[in-house]
Amino acid sequence: MRNAEELRHNLAQTLLHVRSGRATSRRILAEIMRISPTTAGDYVDQLIGSGHLLESGLEQGRIGRPKRNLSTVAEAGWFAGIEFNAERVQAVRLDFSGVPTRSLSRPLPEDADAASVMKEISEVIKSLRQGASGPLLQIGAGAPGIVNPEAGVGVHYTFIPGWDNIPLKADLEKLFKVPVIVENNLRVIALAERWFGGGRELDDYVILGPRSGFGIAVVKNGRLMSGAHHASGEIGRWVWPLMGEGKEMHDALSSPAVWRRLAGVSNRARLPVDLHAALEGLAESEGEAWEALIDDYARVMGLLHLLLDTPAYFLHGPLTALGERFGREISQRAVKLMPALGSMPPSVVISTLGDDAGALGAASHAMEGWGPANYL
Repeated sequence: MRNAEELRHNLAQTLLHVRSGRATSRRILAEIMRISPTTAGDYVDQLIGSGHLLESGLEQGRIGRPKRNLSTVAEAGWFAGIEFNAERVQAVRLDFSGVPTRSLSRPLPEDADAASVMKEISEVIKSLRQGASGPLLQIGAGAPGIVNPEAGVGVHYTFIPGWDNIPLKADLEKLFKVPVIVENNLRVIALAERWFGGGRELDDYVILGPRSGFGIAVVKNGRLMSGAHHASGEIGRWVWPLMGEGKEMHDALSSPAVWRRLAGVSNRARLPVDLHAALEGLAESEGEAWEALIDDYARVMGLLHLLLDTPAYFLHGPLTALGERFGREISQRAVKLMPALGSMPPSVVISTLGDDAGALGAASHAMEGWGPANYL
């Protein structure tokens, strides 16, 4: 007799395989999960009975056994994803089949602190309910900086005053009465790439996130890397310049810093309202500032690639406005600076996902982590 937790896990896996489009029948599901056809059939029957799966095409053809196709029930419920940084809160709603049905964005004032950010998060989740089918099943939260996923706590984020040991999970569960799953915002972006972007067929890849700060998320063998202290990927805290002291890398390579460098303004210059559009206007830059920027990014990417040797580095955030040229020149310069990369140049890919990629990934995280056994 399978225990309840094992059953919950296997039912959740069944849903994920059907939702992804890989398991279109009971037979294929059994092959993917490496279980007997009878066991696969039991899982399918339970999920049909609970209203989470559909089986169509049962009519008999002229030859052979009837063909049956599995699909999820889109109206069985929905998942909320929120992701935020110092500038804005993004939110996405996925239906039970994993289809985005609503996306919202709320700007944050320059003086936003932890309390005001938490208030905005709760308000935007409430707004996701409009037009939703079925109950809210789970919330995924992508928080910036260092996050303790097990405790559901935002440990520290430099760019929001007071963002220290914030009990995101506990606070949101108390308010919305559903399970909440919390992760670093770049790591949930990695899940968005897996479900909706260029990571669908990759087991290894990296998310580059030069936004308010600069972090990365690493996917290795299909799994997110967190680290013993939940600080994996915090490369923005590297000393900068690499042979210098006193400053950190995000001071020079975050999106605001890049705009100021290319625009030729001071480090204290006020940022444009639309940073993405402002950077897009600088995408054809030439000259000393551009070359120095490419040099700096090439050194970072070369070091990362020698360490991780991953097939793709997906660039997210406002710097995507600099276009494919930006990624291409970084890769070429890295090889020039580090000849050892000649046979294995880093591939910097401008992500095709939009500004809501973090919220999309957070909702995907909630979807992946939800187990129907709680409701059977």
